[in-house]
Amino acid sequence: MEPDPALVAEARSALVREIEASGAWRDDPAWREAFEAVPRHLFVPYYYSAGSGGAHERLWGEDPDPERRARWVRGVYEDVPLATRVRDGELVSSSSQPSLMALMLTELRVRDGDRVLEIGAGTGYNAALLAHRLGDDHVTTVDLDPEITESARRHLAAAGHRPAVITGDGAVGCAERAPYDRIIVTCTLTSVPRLWLAQCAPGARILAPLATGLIALTIQDAEHAEGRFLHTPAYFVPLRGGGTGAPHEPYIGGLPRRALQNELFRFLLELTAGSLDPHEALALWEREGRPVRERFGVSVRGRYEWAWLDDPEGPYAWPL
Repeated sequence: MEPDPALVAEARSALVREIEASGAWRDDPAWREAFEAVPRHLFVPYYYSAGSGGAHERLWGEDPDPERRARWVRGVYEDVPLATRVRDGELVSSSSQPSLMALMLTELRVRDGDRVLEIGAGTGYNAALLAHRLGDDHVTTVDLDPEITESARRHLAAAGHRPAVITGDGAVGCAERAPYDRIIVTCTLTSVPRLWLAQCAPGARILAPLATGLIALTIQDAEHAEGRFLHTPAYFVPLRGGGTGAPHEPYIGGLPRRALQNELFRFLLELTAGSLDPHEALALWEREGRPVRERFGVSVRGRYEWAWLDDPEGPYAWPL
């Protein structure tokens, strides 16, 4: 059942205008054309809306009720993340907020001819945007869940794209399609998998959620990478596989409310979890003038990996 084309066109144009107003692709306006060309509704044939009592309401494009179908179209083209897979009440996959996707794609800094590896296939929408910009042969997307990769393939084919969609552990990358010039990650890390570095060309860029931020790493070689966080907060489901585990939630009892309500302090707690006591973190945060995300970075050197404030060789560093 095809949605109302006039409603789709109106909703998609409104989304593009909203992303434009956010400034997400200010540094690379070519992404606007990709968002105009790739129809998000083909990648989100249904999604779950949070209902009362923790229940999830399913909205879908095949609903016989025209009003509910219209709700589905309008929801698909809102600038919000959409829950696409819920298992035993737990979110396992989603379509990310489009303006955050646009920001991440811009910060990936792709160039014509770049080969991109995406970790976390999701609905396939992000891979389609990359494929529209770079061509199918230059895009590889990996996911651990065969149901997710199978549906991503179907969505991509419906949109006219056929990048490589691989079922496998994203933590080990995809060596058979390497080397990559860019890696973009759509699930939260607790550390940087070393195998990714070995699959990158020198000078490659990795953009990934870590803690509650986005780290942009530049690859020197298979043993070395370094970079800083962007200013933008980011919340994704955890990377599964590779023994990475779930993000650590530090014990925060007894901390003042003003600190706990500060999103940047929460970022510091997540980033240093397991190596810095929360009360020490609070003292550091206040002593250093409540540092913003861009002052933090990550370094990988051989088997060592650490986060740092201001300087990778400075006094404030924490192993990951």
